[in-house]
Amino acid sequence: MTDTDDSAGWFAGGTSASAEAAGDESALRARIADGEADAPRDWPHLAVESGFADSRADYYDRLHEASVAATREAVRERERADDKQLVHAVRAMDDCERTANELAERAAEWAGSLFDEAEPGIEGARAVAEREPDGELERRAVSLSARVADLAAERDALAETIDRIAPAVAPNLAEMAGPELAARLIALAGGLESLAKKPSGTVQVLGAEDALFAHLSGRAPSPKHGIIYTHEYVRNTRPEDRGSASRALAGKLTLAARVDHYSGERRETLHAELRERMATIRARAEEGKDDDRSGGDADAEGDV
Repeated sequence: MTDTDDSAGWFAGGTSASAEAAGDESALRARIADGEADAPRDWPHLAVESGFADSRADYYDRLHEASVAATREAVRERERADDKQLVHAVRAMDDCERTANELAERAAEWAGSLFDEAEPGIEGARAVAEREPDGELERRAVSLSARVADLAAERDALAETIDRIAPAVAPNLAEMAGPELAARLIALAGGLESLAKKPSGTVQVLGAEDALFAHLSGRAPSPKHGIIYTHEYVRNTRPEDRGSASRALAGKLTLAARVDHYSGERRETLHAELRERMATIRARAEEGKDDDRSGGDADAEGDV
């Protein structure tokens, strides 16, 4: 809202409080959220003069109500955004996995005392869940195992959902990191927009906050990577080159998140540049191996 009239304001067009202004609440919320003015003015006076408010105090009461309503609507819309739903999905998946594994230990211990050849873990719980119980205790043990199996199945279903949703929410990030790692990075950052605004150095150590705080307090070396360690480009690179691999990957992941947030278009150049950079890092490792082998041959010849 840009003002062209002295009486214009976020309340322009609204009715007085005594007129039960339920019909224009959405318009008022929109003007609170999106409005702007060329310069400050005596808005309470203008509101009273226009008949919107009965007094200055009434104006501030209505401003408060409209501001709270606008904030609630903005939060509601943000929580329904696709990246937020992806965050909920990956966190729910982790909760299901953690809870299933914890209960599987209890179920295995209980089932082992009641049944022969009861196996530990999720698969053991699934096998017990298919047994025909005999008596109240066996029914409870079988029921607990069934809950473990259900949680494990829900975890797998959530993983499939993430695999489908992540490429639509963040196509470049999901292709570069894989759907699950992309979802975890978005969750750790608090959303795709937040991830897009972070520097690559922060993205590099997302998930390693404890190690980073220990480093800052002088109790540990600086972490080279956080959750991106699970990416094959870092995990499958020799330890002495993982710092370089982590920096290269984090840099491109940051750019991918920015492209996804601000344009949503797939950029092949990002992926090609990352592949080229990783090839360079790994070629350096191979050259190091060749040097080691050459040195060994020379030493052998010298011994002879």
